[in-house]
Amino acid sequence: MLEPLEGSQAIAHAVALARPGVVAAYPITPQTHIVEHIAKLVADNRLRCEYVSVESEFSAATVALGAAAAGCRAYTATASQGLLLMAEVLFNIAGLRIPLVMTCANRAVSAPINIWNDHQDAMALRDAGWIQLYCASNQEAIDTTIQAFLLAERLELPVMVCVDGYILTHTLEGVSLPTQEEVDHFLPPYTFAHTLDSRQPLTLGTMVAPDHFTEIRYAHDQAMYQALAAIEEVDAAYAGITGRASGGVLEVDGPDDARIGVLCLGAVHGTLWEGREQARNLPPAKLIKLRALRPFPEAALRQALAGLSDVVVLERAFSPGAGGIVAAEVCRALYGTSTTPRIHSAVMGLGGRDIPLEAWQQVLALAQGPSRGATVILDLIPDHLEDGIA
Repeated sequence: MLEPLEGSQAIAHAVALARPGVVAAYPITPQTHIVEHIAKLVADNRLRCEYVSVESEFSAATVALGAAAAGCRAYTATASQGLLLMAEVLFNIAGLRIPLVMTCANRAVSAPINIWNDHQDAMALRDAGWIQLYCASNQEAIDTTIQAFLLAERLELPVMVCVDGYILTHTLEGVSLPTQEEVDHFLPPYTFAHTLDSRQPLTLGTMVAPDHFTEIRYAHDQAMYQALAAIEEVDAAYAGITGRASGGVLEVDGPDDARIGVLCLGAVHGTLWEGREQARNLPPAKLIKLRALRPFPEAALRQALAGLSDVVVLERAFSPGAGGIVAAEVCRALYGTSTTPRIHSAVMGLGGRDIPLEAWQQVLALAQGPSRGATVILDLIPDHLEDGIA
């Protein structure tokens, strides 16, 4: 049975079903409704946890780190400038291999000030050592949040669940919440092998000299790659209990004989899917939903793109002076393979600009055109911006 919930409310319910012991809360648009609704669940005695209202996002990440290290399932949420303020602590959380979950309600990063959606915030922290999973719908946000707790605790790696600000967080949608019994069956009680206990003192996060630092970073890197299989396994296990899968590390939809592929992250997947359904007279193309940005699913991506002549990577962030971020990752993953499609890098929807259904036609036109060798910003306004090439 579907229940109408705003995306933020749905995420809050998903967090509550995971039975966290500590929630560290600081409001920032557009994630504020998540922690607000968790506060209401606590006030209504529907969630028993320590709800800590902190003075900054830096403090929120620090409280979550301490709670998880002390043996308690922990959660927090943030966006944009708040995520950047957390940056120092996020590297610490990952480097200490602390298992916790955070929602990033993706939002543009200032300046100029902008409170609407794109992916620049999470992309800026892609190398912090967190698993990053992107959600295409509010249903995926629910299911991915619950899966993230199991992933974090099984792998001793933190997980960032990325949801598009406003597009998902503030949209009312019919969703299906799993029962508490289903989640309890899926998600065992919290454990952390290095739990801090005053009765058995140990050190977590001691200084590491050059003789061992590289080895620790290497172990972290290998754990991230091992997470690829775990993401698939956890998604399948969740589907076995609830009947819903979220696509593993990536998901491909489209005819087998298609020669064009369109790869995207987040809620734009729904726009492209609907645009494709309404544009029947266009060439057949595969729609590829990239769910895991970190770890980057190189082998799965090579398999998904095999046999394609052209791939358009549509993303909502770019690296000034270097172009599309995900497109560069795709090129790296395909380097040295026997059959490499042309990769077209396309940026749309920066700062919350609307992506229309006609975007499907635009990206297909880009795939059929000459190789430009540069990132194309598809939704520039010709009246005041001269060209669409960055």
